[in-house]
Amino acid sequence: MPLPPIATTGLPEIAGGTRDGSTVAMHNNESRAEGALASRGSRQVLTFSLGREIYGVDILRVKEIRGWSPVTRIPQSPASLLGVLNLRGAIVPIIDLRVRFALANADFNAMTVIIVLSLQTGQGQRECGVVVDNVKDVVDIALENIRPVPSMSGNDASEFIEGITTVDEQMLILLNPDDLVARDLSPAALPDQAA
Repeated sequence: MPLPPIATTGLPEIAGGTRDGSTVAMHNNESRAEGALASRGSRQVLTFSLGREIYGVDILRVKEIRGWSPVTRIPQSPASLLGVLNLRGAIVPIIDLRVRFALANADFNAMTVIIVLSLQTGQGQRECGVVVDNVKDVVDIALENIRPVPSMSGNDASEFIEGITTVDEQMLILLNPDDLVARDLSPAALPDQAA
């Protein structure tokens, strides 16, 4: 299944400079990218949509973007944990962000994408995939334009939202990947990533 078109301007190197079917591998040179962004006072964010809302994660946390493929369900796992995939020998949990955000379910189609993220957990560095409606673009965000999340009673969203900004007149919600999936990926819910 081919990937939906995404802008490659500003993307880190893509494996071999091409897409190999359903996967775009992200090879980040973190020290080079971090230095360049810090000198500009900005950061690069991969944007994606869920319904009509646009979200973003730091591009340095993105390991891979791949088209939707069926997963193996884990019994008695949280509702948002769809299951696991074997990605080149690593068993990677896959989380449906629509379920995690209590949004209406959507059918998985040719535009549905899994973004594989690199996470820092209590057990060390892990990979986790999140299912989103589609990938939009990679954008530069000026650090001074990122606003804190307003406090809302009875809402735990601020635990995984880093901030809010605007891009092209549209609100962009910046997510913290580690906190976003922490409760779904407790040590009991996580399989060992070595296959």
